[in-house]
Amino acid sequence: MLLTRGRIIAALRAWFGAQEFVEVETAMLRASPGNETHLHAFSTALIDNAGSSSPFYLRTSPEFACKKLLAAGERRIVEFARSFRNRERTALHHPEFTLLEWYRAGEHYETLMKDCCAVLREAALAGGVRQFRCRERSADPFAEPERLTVADAFTRFSGVDLLATLSAGTADGEALGRATQKAGIRIAEDDRWADIFSRIMVERIEPNLGLGRATILDEYPAAVSALAKPARDTRLSQRFEIYVCGIELANGFGEMTDPVEQRRRLEQEMTEKERRYGERYPIDEDFLAALAHMPEAAGIALGLDRLIMLATGASRIEQVLWTPLDDPSQ
Repeated sequence: MLLTRGRIIAALRAWFGAQEFVEVETAMLRASPGNETHLHAFSTALIDNAGSSSPFYLRTSPEFACKKLLAAGERRIVEFARSFRNRERTALHHPEFTLLEWYRAGEHYETLMKDCCAVLREAALAGGVRQFRCRERSADPFAEPERLTVADAFTRFSGVDLLATLSAGTADGEALGRATQKAGIRIAEDDRWADIFSRIMVERIEPNLGLGRATILDEYPAAVSALAKPARDTRLSQRFEIYVCGIELANGFGEMTDPVEQRRRLEQEMTEKERRYGERYPIDEDFLAALAHMPEAAGIALGLDRLIMLATGASRIEQVLWTPLDDPSQ
């Protein structure tokens, strides 16, 4: 499995090189690790020559740094980015992992969907497999992906009319809660719209995606897409995810470039984080300043370790990592 990992990474580097991407290496140590409600960073301290200490974090993704490079004039960039997330340890999650993240300036986010199809094919060819497999599920990496909107997936797999709970700028948690309970899905009394959305995704939607072939799940609600541009229907966003064998593999955006709106969204995310977890992270002011100069762009993050799991049939992420962390719970 580890030798296959090396072959897949080499094949993907060659593919991105042939597409005229520049491979970049952005800093892992950051003053702000990112500002999504449910992402938890590893914290540390930067001590200067005088002994003064400043809080720093290991990045949860290279996204903000990559967008600064787009603002500086890069057009196509890719990074095999070691990233770190706390409070995440499952068969599919490891505290230290690798994101394959790439950006296209001046191109529509649907181009990323074509990129993903190519990445799946390259990984399968390098791994010497005709089928991706995980948890007794399989998918053909060479088949044309199924394309489905989030709203259609909710209707098909849960019977919930998602769009009826959305309006421009707002999401009606009470309406979604009633529809969810009617569909036989249990929710907590204090669940908000985003909590209920996630519960339906996990229980009813995700297990049905990427079976037999990959699924492109498109047009996520704007309420759960803080870094994505609005779609034509402003209740929705230019955001999609790729699923294979029921596993979320990649998350792509038409990138938000309005610094005022982006600040509002990030502050909102941090307010919710503080309410839930009693902590908040600094806003990356350099990132917001860069957005004023950033061109229209599309970007995506793909879980490289998960892709390798699918190509090797691994059942746990540790099987495709050279030196996984010890699990203190074992």
